[in-house]
Amino acid sequence: MADFPEKEALYFLPLGGTGEIGMNLNLYGHDGAWLMVDLGVTFGDERVPGVDLVMPDPAFIEARRKDLVGLILTHAHEDHLGAVPYLWDRLGCPVYATAFTASLLRRKLEEVGLLGKVPIHEVDLSGSFSVGPFEIELVTLTHSIPEPNALIIKTPMGTVLHTGDWKLDPEPLLGDNFDEARLRRLADEDVLAMVCDSTNALVEGESGSESGVQQGLLRLISGLDQRVAVGCFASNVARLHSLGQVARKTGRRVALVGRSLHRMVEAAQETGYLLDFPNTVDEREVGYLPRSEVMLICTGSQGEARSALARIARKEHAHVKLEAGDAVVFSSRIIPGNEVSIFSLQNLLALDGVEVYTDDDHPIHVSGHPAREELTQMYHWVRPRIAIPVHGEPRMLQEHAQLARECQVPESIISANGDLIRLAPGPAEIVSQVPSGRLALDGQKVRPIDSEVLRSRVRMLHNGSAGVTLVIDEDGELLADPVISCHGLLDEEEQEANMEDVADYIERQIASLRKSERRDDAIVTETARVALRRSFKRLTGRKPVTQVHVIRLE
Repeated sequence: MADFPEKEALYFLPLGGTGEIGMNLNLYGHDGAWLMVDLGVTFGDERVPGVDLVMPDPAFIEARRKDLVGLILTHAHEDHLGAVPYLWDRLGCPVYATAFTASLLRRKLEEVGLLGKVPIHEVDLSGSFSVGPFEIELVTLTHSIPEPNALIIKTPMGTVLHTGDWKLDPEPLLGDNFDEARLRRLADEDVLAMVCDSTNALVEGESGSESGVQQGLLRLISGLDQRVAVGCFASNVARLHSLGQVARKTGRRVALVGRSLHRMVEAAQETGYLLDFPNTVDEREVGYLPRSEVMLICTGSQGEARSALARIARKEHAHVKLEAGDAVVFSSRIIPGNEVSIFSLQNLLALDGVEVYTDDDHPIHVSGHPAREELTQMYHWVRPRIAIPVHGEPRMLQEHAQLARECQVPESIISANGDLIRLAPGPAEIVSQVPSGRLALDGQKVRPIDSEVLRSRVRMLHNGSAGVTLVIDEDGELLADPVISCHGLLDEEEQEANMEDVADYIERQIASLRKSERRDDAIVTETARVALRRSFKRLTGRKPVTQVHVIRLE
């Protein structure tokens, strides 16, 4: 398909972030070119032990990288730009972002040795520019981070509004307000499609304003006379601004606990935000300050095992400790899927006598995403012909599509990652499916999430592992007793009672082989592996991951 995407067609292709929340990767295709919008991550969980980050697999566009004209980042949240340092080498395209997003991206690129290698083009707020056959205009919106942008993507086949993440906050406290006038004018510009955030499509009403959160935090923290730690998203710069104001009004010194918080504040101040943020104290000094004069702002509001708040709760943090009577304020929402880790963290704190406060009882958080009234307002302003819900789980997408129909949008498409949607010409429809998948950042290596390495790790997690070392001569006769090891299968006392029997069974199975078979390392290895696995199945009811080491002495 050398002429794909055709000059007389416009396509939309999500490879991440549709049917799920996180790791957004979207493509627009027209006139032989592809435009990428966002390239994000999500965080690993118990299904992928040892994995910190998960990202979309860009194999489809990687195979067409010569046709990829650019990557536009709508804003600086991890689920929209976090994969750039790990996947850019596979793409090699220019990156377009506003100043704050570019500043944060440069810091992330520096950590992986790509600073100066990735061509970053800074674009102005409300700016216009061309990327290949696509004409782009930014529209300023409000969100929980500075400089969130919707994209007006113009082609001869039609105009698309790609909203990115947004809300309609009448008092955003930080950065410009949403550009209502520009959004209203879109109604007269015959917008073909709106590709829109679905995160809160199930939530009635409005998302609420950051100004209300600041007042709620002030009321809560002004009534506390102990040390206070606040867990929040490091990327919620508006919340950092609110916490800085609350700390100043309540006479508290601020300490940032977590590297990403320092990086976020530095990027914000470099680009003109948080200039009135209080001077911070080093986390190593907070133990010397009166408890009533301390506010710790910590990463880890989602219970992430390696975050600052989790390490503090486990008493593993090198410099920060909480004691009975201290308070932890969770100024964040529970992201679906994180319930177990968050509640475990809160229970661990409670067991130590730490008071825990959440938005269940206090107005200390609002979402950065549009609730139903805001979605309805956006549809009334823009009046697209096609609604394409993204950035949400399947039920959210379905509810969003139904809301769009109620707003008199003629067509709506519920899609999934890998669905190739032709927007024009003709009625919008899914015309094909392309490969889509996930990659995992496993230590320093990016590998497919279904790789044998990760599958083996999961099997070991659930079934344990066992190994045997055999020392044999050239005829396959054992020169020593088999040496058995196991992990996650037997207690120490059980090992002492059973390892001799396991070794005897393996020895008998090898002795039962013909002499010619005992001379074949592959046959000896497989015989020992089967015997080892059967032994532990009999002892434990589990089928462990097994390893056999054959040492043949001549």
